Amino acid sequence: MSRLPARDFRCSVASALRDEPVAGSASTVRAFLLVENTGPWGVDALRDSRLPDRLGPALREAAAAADVRVLMIRRHDRMTHQHGIRVFAAYADPAQPHLETGALADPRMLLDLDLAALGAGRPTGLAPHGGSLLCVCTHGRHDACCAERGRPVVAALTRAHPEETWEVSHIGGDRFAGNMLVLPHGLYYGRLDPPTAIAVAGSHLTGHLDLDHLRGRSGFAMPVQAAEIALRRDLAETRDDALRLVRRSVTDGVTRAEFVVAGATYLVEVRSTGGDLARLTCRATRANPLPHHEVLGITRR
Repeated sequence: MSRLPARDFRCSVASALRDEPVAGSASTVRAFLLVENTGPWGVDALRDSRLPDRLGPALREAAAAADVRVLMIRRHDRMTHQHGIRVFAAYADPAQPHLETGALADPRMLLDLDLAALGAGRPTGLAPHGGSLLCVCTHGRHDACCAERGRPVVAALTRAHPEETWEVSHIGGDRFAGNMLVLPHGLYYGRLDPPTAIAVAGSHLTGHLDLDHLRGRSGFAMPVQAAEIALRRDLAETRDDALRLVRRSVTDGVTRAEFVVAGATYLVEVRSTGGDLARLTCRATRANPLPHHEVLGITRR
């Protein structure tokens, strides 16, 4: 564990130096509400951003009741380009993800959105959106690495894919910065720099995954994320829609995930444990166990 003082410690550097795997590290989230807010976001975006009085706590409470994660987004130039507040509702179902969008005249209208429908994977009444969102975490007040590594990435992606690219508030896994969340698919990518981010975005837009930077699919639990990536590596399969999870069980800390690939069924067994202690964020004041996923075997059935 590093002894550097908090102002000098960088969690992403420490993570890379210990060669920590990225696979199986994506936050487990199905439903996302993205709210345009040009910032500043503060340490806690819902609490500290400049929303009308009490709106942040009320929205947090409503979203938590519906099992929806609220994230702030903004363009890299921090300018809005239309009237109202742009919002996106994304449901990251592994098989049938969907995305909706709209513009709200007043931020208080956020409380009128049907968050219960979003959390259950149903349409919210916003307009369907057929594209993808490339959301790069740049939330520097939450973690220095997210700003230092995320801003060059979002600048490069903005030049290459201006309509799809947004800055996003804290999405988890600061130590893997630069981090990108691709919606509505719920794909988390980590350890990106500008060239690799351009390559990952290009692969995604042609229906393929970059296995070297893929942290996982947020619609799956972390052990299943690790299982999917291990199976894809074993089969050299990068097509996004090539695998389908058909069954998952957990016994004595071992996850058994069954996937169908091209008509064949594969069983992947993964043991997940807490590993060595480490500071997991730049702001951490104590060490925590590093999650570890050990692939025990891959069997064609």
